[in-house]
Amino acid sequence: MTSKAYLSPEATALLKSLEAETSEPPTPSTVAAHRQASKAAFLPRAARARTRHDVTVQTVEIAGQTCLDIAPRGKVNGTVLYCFGGGYVAGSAEEDLIVSAALSAQAGARVVSIEYPLAPEHPWPAAHEAAWSVFEALQRDDPKLAIAGESAGGNLALTLMLRASHAPSAVLLLSPWCDLTHGGEAMQLNDGRDPTLSYAHCLAASDMYAAQADPSRPEISPINGEFSREGPPVMITTGTRDLLFSQCAELARRMRMAGQDVRLDVYDGLWHVFEFYDELPEARLSLQECGAFLKRHLR
Repeated sequence: MTSKAYLSPEATALLKSLEAETSEPPTPSTVAAHRQASKAAFLPRAARARTRHDVTVQTVEIAGQTCLDIAPRGKVNGTVLYCFGGGYVAGSAEEDLIVSAALSAQAGARVVSIEYPLAPEHPWPAAHEAAWSVFEALQRDDPKLAIAGESAGGNLALTLMLRASHAPSAVLLLSPWCDLTHGGEAMQLNDGRDPTLSYAHCLAASDMYAAQADPSRPEISPINGEFSREGPPVMITTGTRDLLFSQCAELARRMRMAGQDVRLDVYDGLWHVFEFYDELPEARLSLQECGAFLKRHLR
């Protein structure tokens, strides 16, 4: 008997089309083309997000860093610092409006999405230091501050959480890339099953981001950080096809063992940051749940 995943018809159809696409891992000489391909794929969805969600979007400068300031209409319920994904080598705050605009509308919160510097031009710790300066500035202005991010942005959000002496109100992580040494069984089992991310892509991006630094150090692989019951509540989303599924599950386990409040939402048959595909009912449901989580902890 052949079993099948609990997927919506929309997800089943999209999975087939994504599986037909292939791309080479980025290198220092091809990273510009890699970034352009990312924009071509996701900027149309970002444009839809601008009109679909009842939010305003402005470009601002905070602590010397360019950011998108996204706000819901009416009363604002706290602030969220959002970190975009893309393996630290691609992506942008504009592309991530797919997620950040939805979170702003769902949580009723101001979302500040930082345009942090990318590798290989700016390897670790450039992205972290840029995000840290924005985090400090926002925390001075609003004690109700959460951190969120997807993939590499989830890595960045975790490193900020671990460094903060005053814990944020909550941390939201969508398929966080929390181990740049590529641990976890799903790295092998889901390579080829995850239609959006490959082991080779992770290897290439990690090499460019970590550069000469030890990738196992907690500032680069925050799964190795010290968690505690004093840490903020955390929500993690992933899917069973996610190349980083094992990392997400292990991160949740380590947090739980340390006494930290953590929620792990796993979607059957879905892949890395499936929330980026706004045509999926599963993506809309997950972002509703994420928004409700942030809203609850920003009150």
